Amino acid sequence: MTTAALVLAACAPAVDVVPLPVGVADYQLGEAYRPAEDVTVVVRDATATPEPGVYSVCYVNAFQTQPGETVDPALLLAPDPAWPDEYLLDTTRRGALVERVEKVLDRCVTAGFDAVELDNLDSWTRSGGQLDRQDALAIAEAVADLAHARGLAVGQKNTPELTADEIAEVGFDFAVAEQCHEFDECAAYTDPYGDQVIAVEYSGTIDDICADPDRPAMTSLRDRDLVAPGSPGYVSGHC
Repeated sequence: MTTAALVLAACAPAVDVVPLPVGVADYQLGEAYRPAEDVTVVVRDATATPEPGVYSVCYVNAFQTQPGETVDPALLLAPDPAWPDEYLLDTTRRGALVERVEKVLDRCVTAGFDAVELDNLDSWTRSGGQLDRQDALAIAEAVADLAHARGLAVGQKNTPELTADEIAEVGFDFAVAEQCHEFDECAAYTDPYGDQVIAVEYSGTIDDICADPDRPAMTSLRDRDLVAPGSPGYVSGHC
């Protein structure tokens, strides 16, 4: 995507998007399965099929590669120190990265998702100074405009460093926060987003998590591999 196309993306007319219905969110990135009857929001990978009858969020690894994904080598920066089977993408190549994500947005729309979450926005914090905040936010803003034009709500993923002004500039509609209770970061999401936050914890007890006065309304405890019920290691609890 050229610089001119980026400008056009930023000016694309938005259509109405549907906000998260506050209730119970089920984070199903590892395996897709039929959610419990009280679940109102399900998050699944962009390659999965959304669950009928619930609000569906499409997971998009916007700033890093998916394991096994084929990407132009010129876009690859370095393996993520925490996830060595994923590569950080060179956010100085703004147009190319927006073009890559736009294809995934189209897949999400065609499948029938209601929203997208953009993962690894914070990849600049793990790049050893090779990437910066400004490029990441510019890409996020262009992608958010493209998503809104397709009727998709857009979720900030993690990145408690963002200011309220940056959140407004990008145009995020909700947030997905991992381990905000564990790291005492939940207010960084609930302050700007109110009840429009999906929070996922991977350690601790559900009673302790739910007793946290700062935890988001839609908070769950899951196993790190996000496996399906009946699989070894499956954990699921909701506040």
